[in-house]
Amino acid sequence: MKRREFITLLGGAAATAWPLTARAQQPAMPVIGFLNSETPAAYAAMVTAFRRGLNEVGYVEGQNVAIEYRWAGGQNDRLATMAAELVQRQVSVIAVNTAATQAAKTTTTTIPIVFSTSSDPVALGFVGSLNRPEGNVTGVSNLNIQLAPKRLEVLHELVPSAKIIALLVNPVNLAATAIETKALQAAADALRLKIAVLPAGSEDDLGPTFAELIRRGATALIVSADASFTNRPGIIALASRHAIPTVYPSRDVPAAGGLISYATSVPDMYRLVGTQVGRILKGEKPSDLPVQQSTKIELVINLKTAKVLGLTMPPSLLARADEVIE
Repeated sequence: MKRREFITLLGGAAATAWPLTARAQQPAMPVIGFLNSETPAAYAAMVTAFRRGLNEVGYVEGQNVAIEYRWAGGQNDRLATMAAELVQRQVSVIAVNTAATQAAKTTTTTIPIVFSTSSDPVALGFVGSLNRPEGNVTGVSNLNIQLAPKRLEVLHELVPSAKIIALLVNPVNLAATAIETKALQAAADALRLKIAVLPAGSEDDLGPTFAELIRRGATALIVSADASFTNRPGIIALASRHAIPTVYPSRDVPAAGGLISYATSVPDMYRLVGTQVGRILKGEKPSDLPVQQSTKIELVINLKTAKVLGLTMPPSLLARADEVIE
């Protein structure tokens, strides 16, 4: 081979090899595992808020961070397998909702976990302390379940004649249900009201549950702060059909035709989850990040639905409302 040809060949090989070597030395894009018990449709607003939180600390999906989504679609028995998939994928951190937290905790003690919950994370055993979570778990709580007594007060103000109030709960999420029921029962005792706890694990359960509600003489309903009730159009339809005034734990429901909601902002909670995840990606440890609380509380009233139900909204409630849908 001639010397000139050899130099040209060598130079070409170096030019080809250099980018490969350079690419190999580039840091890999971190991957976030997003594990959730529900569906993408039900959590569209929360995912948007989660991305916004990531953006606040400098991460943009597809640019400098990737997200692996796993949705159980209400089948909680799939969560353990999905958590194992994310661990095998070697994600950098896992973001979870209440139902998915235990599955993630059981699967890994090393990959950071950031939860979102409407309940008390200490009482649920997610962390030992809000200020010093310890281990690989931290997160955000909006303590929406603790607002159950306030929802009862709103219903009592709207329908003072109601003496039996139904509470719709998810029978799968027993720990959170117990916390909410206990808080609500104490408030009901103070108002001399009775609480009828009614389970509904799926959309198919709602018809029989409402039939039981009517049979037990309940004339108003509180929907518990459970992720499974985030997107259940059947609840709105049955509450309207049976003329049952209902208060919900998410502002999205009155926008979809529900009567009234009194709740902390779930999207705001997921925005904070996004910032927590971003801080961990930057090198902070979960044990050094106190559990944050989302405290943005909103009262939303749908006057169209009130009219359909034949209700006159008290001026005191209208004056306190953050949004009135007319």
